Amino acid sequence: MTALHSVPRGLSVRLLALTVAFVMAIEVLIFVPALSRFRLAYLNDHIDAAHLAIFALEATPDNMVSQDLATRLLAHVGVHGIVVHKSNMTLMLGEENPPPIDATYDLRGAGLLMPMGDALEALARSENRVLRVLAISPKEPGDVVEIFLDEQPLRGAMWGFAGRILELSILTSALIGALLYVSLRRLLVTPLRRLIASMIAFRDDPEDAARVIVPARRGDELGLAQRELAAMQETVRQALRHKERLAALGTAVAKINHDLRNILSTARLASDGLSGIAAPEVRRLTPRLVAAIDRAVALCARTLSFTGEGAPPPLVRRFALAPLVAELAELVERPGEGGFALASEVPPALMVDADRDQLFGVLQNLALNAVEAGARRLTIRARVEGGEAVIELADDGPGLAPKARENLFRPFAGSARPGGTGLGLAIAREVMRAHGGEIALADSTGAGTMFVLKLPAPRNGDVANVIDLDRRRRAPSALEGEG
Repeated sequence: MTALHSVPRGLSVRLLALTVAFVMAIEVLIFVPALSRFRLAYLNDHIDAAHLAIFALEATPDNMVSQDLATRLLAHVGVHGIVVHKSNMTLMLGEENPPPIDATYDLRGAGLLMPMGDALEALARSENRVLRVLAISPKEPGDVVEIFLDEQPLRGAMWGFAGRILELSILTSALIGALLYVSLRRLLVTPLRRLIASMIAFRDDPEDAARVIVPARRGDELGLAQRELAAMQETVRQALRHKERLAALGTAVAKINHDLRNILSTARLASDGLSGIAAPEVRRLTPRLVAAIDRAVALCARTLSFTGEGAPPPLVRRFALAPLVAELAELVERPGEGGFALASEVPPALMVDADRDQLFGVLQNLALNAVEAGARRLTIRARVEGGEAVIELADDGPGLAPKARENLFRPFAGSARPGGTGLGLAIAREVMRAHGGEIALADSTGAGTMFVLKLPAPRNGDVANVIDLDRRRRAPSALEGEG
């Protein structure tokens, strides 16, 4: 539960802190230009007031006023002296003992960067200076106004402006941060907490269907994440169910394997007695019966081995494919009307490198699946193409259902017939991949179904890809009738 609460809460706090930091950074970027404009406005206001004060001189016959009136006018404007340069005269107002000038600022040709530099310099100073400022009169564009004023009152006004900017920045940051915090917590953090809670609950009991998240109806990335999480959880849950069923199957096979093999051994002994009967029909059928019992015994051993350890490694030998197909035909063909026929178009000279029993089991499984699907004819073709031995099995059955095609090679999900387990094709794929090959569904329509098996093509020479008997264990096929 620590992860559930700490991670989203930490995310919310970080989002709030980042929002405040970004807003403050933006305010800093606009602070310097704003401070420069405030300084210019302050000086221009004094220029305007100075120009108005100079009108008192123009109202007198000799353009002069008493020193007492001049002092009052200068105090009202807040300057030590005023000089107005007109086209035909120059008017002046000043104190009796004006202070010396420390710096001159000409606002007539000021650009963008210079006023910002001057503003920062003025804000950083601590001592008072007397400034001489020149500017065009806002009332009379032809007049140039000079004023002489102290910098300390200007600096105080600038610091007051900076304080107001700081207060406004903090208030703005807090408001924006709070709004973003609430919005992001509702839109992002809360759904993330729901995802995390679902993951934790599902981790504790992945087989419980009630712990699969129910996606919200939203079209954004979080909605997509919820839908994908729900699909993943359901897939994991189904996979666990399949594994549980496979484990149960392995346990069941282990329990019945001993008794079944004893029963088959008895049948094997009885079939050996048939070999002494001279009847031609009995002599003809006895080898097939014995072979079938041997394969049944091997099926028990192989199924047990598969459920416990996976598919055993193949014992690869080189052999002709045509005789194996002929042997398969004898086993699966059903003569007569409505029966089943297996047609072989395998070249007699075509050789393959494989475990003969395992490959026989794969072909037998596919053939029996065709019989059970209602096919009347199965054609097996083979060729060497592109460095691979390609085996095609095409039947004339009704084709596979869409659900069977989607889960064809999945145990307990890909059966092509009601009641089937789907183990046969799953084992067939594992067997083919153990050989370095593959099995795939090439086509399935109402006119029939075709599977394609691929094996590495035989190499030149007497021995090709042979696995030593002492190094690899041999086990017959476990594929019969499991499709």
